[in-house]
Order: sequence, then structure tokens, then C-alpha cells
Amino acid sequence: TLFMCAELTRGYFLEHDEAKYTERRERVYTCMRIPKELEKLMMFGIFLCLDAFLYVFTLLPLRTLLAFLRLLTMPCCGHSVSRFLQPAQVCDLLKGLIMVLCYFMMHYVDYAMMYHLIRGQSVIKLYIIYNMLEVADRLFSSFGQDILDALYWTATEPKSRKRAHIGVIPHFIMAVFYVFLHAILIMVQASTLNVAFNSHNKSLLTIMMSNNFVEIKGSVFKKFEKNNLFQMSNSDIKERFTNYILLLIVCLRNMEQFSWNSDHLWVLLPDVLMVVTSEVAVDVVKHAFITKFNDITADVSRDFAYTDYSDSVARRMGFIPLPLAVLLIRVVMSSVKIQGALSSVCLLLFYLGMITLKVLNSIVLLGKSCHYVKEAKMEGKLFERPNTSAPKQTPTKPSSTTCPPPSGNTHLEAPPEIPPNPVEGSSETPQSPELKHRAPKKDLLEIDRFTICGNRIL
Repeated sequence: TLFMCAELTRGYFLEHDEAKYTERRERVYTCMRIPKELEKLMMFGIFLCLDAFLYVFTLLPLRTLLAFLRLLTMPCCGHSVSRFLQPAQVCDLLKGLIMVLCYFMMHYVDYAMMYHLIRGQSVIKLYIIYNMLEVADRLFSSFGQDILDALYWTATEPKSRKRAHIGVIPHFIMAVFYVFLHAILIMVQASTLNVAFNSHNKSLLTIMMSNNFVEIKGSVFKKFEKNNLFQMSNSDIKERFTNYILLLIVCLRNMEQFSWNSDHLWVLLPDVLMVVTSEVAVDVVKHAFITKFNDITADVSRDFAYTDYSDSVARRMGFIPLPLAVLLIRVVMSSVKIQGALSSVCLLLFYLGMITLKVLNSIVLLGKSCHYVKEAKMEGKLFERPNTSAPKQTPTKPSSTTCPPPSGNTHLEAPPEIPPNPVEGSSETPQSPELKHRAPKKDLLEIDRFTICGNRIL
């Protein structure tokens, strides 16, 4: 009787470990806040990708045209060769030439033949192919940005001899083949997704969507810091935006096959929503458990903010718009026939609408970025000039508390919070000029991938 009374009336003694249970309650609150905070970050990042993507269709053709006109008129103006073209104009010409060459090269790739070739494969083989294509896309994106940056720098770096300009040719050929091959790879991805959409039992689409949940297994049980979480967030933003473009290509190809019948769009809509929903669910679950296991607050998504031009932002996020733009132009030109004056007027109005959307999107993003900078109280640091002398200390890896804040593309300065602490009374010999020169270079390479200033990504 006493035992039963004790069991029925005893307490759980939660008040004896108040800190422990308060921490567990905060973890529950953090998991509940993750979807809202994560989707804010994703939407901001997707609009950044959209800004860089629209730049290729709107401002890049105009910049390329202006650079080409300058190239034609400069011999008549009598300027020196060293001031023949500005570095930005050289990059614009190279981008425009790469786009034009890759567009004509894509005409030799038959989309219909590729679709039927993929459709004839078994479900398991297509599942393996799609996984291999995802891995190949990440590898192409990682190495492709280096190829394009090497081309731009080789074309714009100061050269003492005219013979040195010949080195641009192999870099240009390599860049053209990279964009062409990456566009073909994305086309195969779109074709595989199109086959999954058009399969009768939808088994392939279900298998492909369930593959996203395998990503959770490989992520949530690993140790993550804030900068690692930032890299993964960039990868998720780029992957989600690329999937949106793939879904757009699939819808365009299917609508063309059904003579642009609006009823077929409602047939595709449930599958499109299933793909988008699975991506959102995987990202939410993955980020929720990563923040839970690594004791990261839900406000970490607010700390990630981008303040830079679209090209630099796209470079840091690992998003390369050129292959996607080439493929989308190829699909649109083959799906939509432009005939007559009315079609030309509609095309002009559509182009003006894209320019308007690009300008409005850039203004909104600039306003949000300025808001984040003011919250971090870093307005004055963005306009300070960098120090000419490098600090005499060993380079440290960027952490969530100290790193040089950037301004634009190249402005980097020393951490303001923690000044260099020289070791007193040490007999250490001063560093050589070569070590002084190499130390900041290592930091710049690390900061170019991700820059964290005062717990805020810039």
C-alpha cells in the first residue's frame, strides 16, 4: 500500500534541473521557428539568383553591344592601345561571345532524340543516371567558375608584351566547351525529369523525389559550424533555383507537345507541386535537425545577408547562370515560333518587362541588403580604405566572430574587434617579405568563398 501511494503521488523533480529542461524547451522552439526563418533566407537567395539570371538576358546584351560599338569606333578616336577597352568591357565581350557560340552549338543537340533515348531506359537505370547527373552538376559548377574567372583575369591582367595576349585563346576555348557541356548536362537532367513527369505510373518521379530524403541522412549527423551551414544554405538555394528552371523547361516542352493547351497545364501542376514540396520539406527537416544537434539558434538564418553586385554574389553562392541561360534560350526558341510584326512587338514588350523586373528586383535586394548592413552597424566599414601594410601575424581561418569585412568586390580590412596581439619578450625573427606577401593572399582565397563579419555573412 505504501509503495502504491508513493508511486501515485511522487513527483518528477524537474525543478532540480531547471537549466537542462529549459535548454530542451528552447530546442523545441528552435525547430518550430526554423521553417519560417529558413524560407526567408531561401526567398532572399532565390531572388539573388534571379537577379543574376535576369542580368544575362537584360543588361548583358546591352553591355556587350556597347562594348562592341566601342571596339568598332575606338580606332577612329586615336586612343592608345592600353586604353582600348576597359576590363569590364572585355569581360562583357567574352560573355556575349560565349553565349552566342554555345547557342549555335546547342542547335546540333537534338532534344527529342535525347528524350526518347532516355525514355527507353529502365526505371532503375534512370534513377542511377539522375543521381550521377546531380553529382556531375555540382562538380561542373565548382570547376566551371574557376575556368570562367581564369579567362576573365587572363584577358584583363596587365601585359607587357603583345604576344602574351595569345594565352587568352586556350582559356576562351576551354570556357566555351565548359558552358556547352554544362548546358548539355542540364538538358539531360531536364529530359530525365520530363520522362518522370510523363511516365504512366509516376514510379520514377516518386523514386526521384524520395532520393532527396537520402540527403538528410548524409547531413544531419555531421558536425556543423555557422560557416559550414552558410555553405550548405548556398548550395540549397542554388539547387532549388536550378530545379525551378528545370521545371519551367519541362512545362514548356510539354505544353509545346500539346499545342499550348491550357488544360494540360493543370495536369502538370500536381507533379510540379510535389517536386517543390519535397524540396522544401527536405530543406526544413535538414536545417532543423542540424541546428538542434549543433546548438545553433534559429536566428542564424537572419545572420546570412549578401551585400554585393550580382556577379560577385553568384560567384560566392556557386551559381553560374550562363549554362542555364543558354539552355533556356535554346528551349524557348525551339518551342515558341516568332512570325510576323505582332510577334516581334510582343517579344520587345517581353524584353522591356524583363528589364523592368530586373531593375525592381535589384532595388528591393539593395534595400534589404542596406537594412542588414544597418542592423550590423557596418555602414562606415564599407567605405574605409584597406591598410597598405599587412599585419605581422599568422593568418587565421575565418570564424563566426572575426574576419575582414568586404566592400564591393575587393575591399578587405583587418578585424576591428580583435587587434593583433604581439608576443612580448619573444626572440622570434621578423617574417620575410615573401611570407608577408603570401599571408593575406591565403585569407583572401578563404574569404572569397564565404565572408563572415560579426556573425553576419556579407
